[in-house]
Amino acid sequence: MRYWLTPPADEQFDAKVADICGLYREAPALAERGERVVSTDELTGVQALERKHPGLPLAPGKVERREFEYVRHGTRAFILSRDVASGRVVAPSCGPSRTEADFLAHAQGVVATDPAATRWHFVVDNLDIHRSASLVRWVAAESGPDGLDLGAKGKQGILATRQTRAAFLSQPEHRIVFHYTPKHSSWLNQIEIWLSILARKLLQRGSFASVQELQAQVLAFIAYYNRALAKPFKWTYQGMPLTV
Repeated sequence: MRYWLTPPADEQFDAKVADICGLYREAPALAERGERVVSTDELTGVQALERKHPGLPLAPGKVERREFEYVRHGTRAFILSRDVASGRVVAPSCGPSRTEADFLAHAQGVVATDPAATRWHFVVDNLDIHRSASLVRWVAAESGPDGLDLGAKGKQGILATRQTRAAFLSQPEHRIVFHYTPKHSSWLNQIEIWLSILARKLLQRGSFASVQELQAQVLAFIAYYNRALAKPFKWTYQGMPLTV
């Protein structure tokens, strides 16, 4: 049996899908004009697991065998952005938490890698830290007119609700624009493909004696990937039903 999650009705589903697929398609041309498109998400609760005994390597007629028992050394959260046009992972962040402040610092770090960029497009899901009050204040400072009244969180104005904050962060005239996937449709976010590469190539096979070693190995893998493997994904989905 395989489980299935039926996404909630979203009147803007088609528009959001068209927007994100259009971004992926236009990313190379946008890059030539100085605009950057990045796909962003978090990988949380990554465990630093150390195998208690060495595994047994491949041998003729035998598969690789792995020690079952392990020692837990804690967890780390990674916030990662992948440049859609080049395939490179940009300004990776790692720490013990994934808070509003952590995400803001990551987004600021990504933007700082290319101060000359005329516009940044972030593809993200609907997590609250992706539409926070601090994110609105930062985008307003970078993009909005001086003296813009943002209102008050939970009360009125742009900061009032998740929806009003997301609407502001999505405005296409801003220098930093957030594009939100439909709810329960994170598969539209290209970084999910890259996270599966990280899991298969490193995390599922690794043995980490500390969270510091886990962090160092992940960052080393990212550096290697950027240097030797990075390339754009061939995105073929264009919003049409996947049926025949």
